[in-house]
Order: sequence, then C-alpha cells, then structure tokens
Amino acid sequence: MSPSPLVFLGICVAGGIGAAARFVIDGLIRGRFRTVFPFGTAVINVTGSFILGVLTGLLLSTVLSQSWELVLGTGIMGGYTTFSTASIETMRLVQDREYTMALTNGVAIIAVTVLVGLLGLWVGSVI
Repeated sequence: MSPSPLVFLGICVAGGIGAAARFVIDGLIRGRFRTVFPFGTAVINVTGSFILGVLTGLLLSTVLSQSWELVLGTGIMGGYTTFSTASIETMRLVQDREYTMALTNGVAIIAVTVLVGLLGLWVGSVI
C-alpha cells in the first residue's frame, strides 16, 4: 500500500513526536542515572519494541488500520526507538574497555527487545 499524502504527512509529524519523546526520556534517565551504561537508550528501545509489538498485534487482529499502523509504528516508534545509537554506544563501551557493559548492551538488550516485542505482539493480538 502506498500511503496517501495525508498518511505520509502523519508519518512525518509522528516521527518528529517520537524523536522529541526519545530526547526528553533519554535526558530524564541520564539525569537520574549517572553511569557509563546507556540506560536511556536501553529503556527507549525496550519500551519501543513492546509498543511496536502491540501495534503489530492490533494490526494483525484488524483492530488497527494499516494507515494508523504506519503513522504510529513507522512514525512515532520509528522516531522514538534508536538502534543505531545503541550500536554506537556499544562501540564506545568497547573503546572504553567496558567489555561486560558492551556485551550486555550489544547482546542482552537486543534479546530483551525481541522478547518484549513478542510479548507486545501477543498483548496486541488478544485485545
């Protein structure tokens, strides 16, 4: 499905909203937890994966239209989640010789995001 101009505009605006939410939440978490480990990015990616799973479950259950899934999933969640930042932060941890934290961020967080995404998919499917 090629999105209509209105849906495309909705995706663009929603992406900005998601990016702004990521910026605010990351700042709040960084201000509260002063550590080398990037908790802000981890929390954002885990919560974003869960929400995207729920949205996908709602789409598959036909509760949510594809247009809304594009605006909410691609737009807001695409702007909110940030796996590229997680990759860079993992490389910085390696450079700083924080190998345990790098492994946790690079492998464990990815595994957790997949699991909570599956949980979200299940939740969205049973609603």
